[in-house]
Amino acid sequence: MIRKLLPYAIGLMSILYIFIVPSEPEGLKLVFKLIPMALILAYAILVCPPSRQPKHWLLLLGLLFSMCGDGLMKWFVAGLTAFLIGHLFYTASFLRRFRFSWLRAAALIPIALYAGLMGQRLVHALQDSGQSELIAPVLIYIAVISLMAWTAIMTGNLYAIIGSLLFLASDSILSWNMFVSDIPRSGIWIMTTYYTAQFFIASSLREPLIHAKHIHTRHAWH
Repeated sequence: MIRKLLPYAIGLMSILYIFIVPSEPEGLKLVFKLIPMALILAYAILVCPPSRQPKHWLLLLGLLFSMCGDGLMKWFVAGLTAFLIGHLFYTASFLRRFRFSWLRAAALIPIALYAGLMGQRLVHALQDSGQSELIAPVLIYIAVISLMAWTAIMTGNLYAIIGSLLFLASDSILSWNMFVSDIPRSGIWIMTTYYTAQFFIASSLREPLIHAKHIHTRHAWH
């Protein structure tokens, strides 16, 4: 019952944070920012199969570090580092679900092109604004999140694919708005794609229906 209600609670609290909770006081705003992620983490735990494997624990750790990143984004480098670690956990989880196909592998080309173009634009913007010290961490982050997106695609899991691409979109909007030029209603776009991305990534822990039925049938015969 709780598992079925959690997606609605996640959606409601996300809408509350994005559209209703005021920016001040800052502490209250931060609390409401973390609530949807806490609910997404709880949802991920509930949809995990009873016998958890390393791929499940790694993804749960990724969600936890993302939540830490949310709380630390006031200190940009600290928040970026937490998200970077989160993406490394996601990548490790997706690598354990890696299913090779040439069609999915070809996705590396557009992702790499996009990462290269975005990185180049951000480097110029950071140099122009006198923030050259951020170039290295930003480029490392772009490389890691791009790798995360590609490994998600290689799983063949639709939830993981949608979630990773939305995460890439969310961070692209955030970085462009922060370093290149203002994007109208950027906060709405960033957080809407972000919460949706995390929900889909969490949902990728659900076992496929056919696999779940197979496990149930196998246990019934023992």
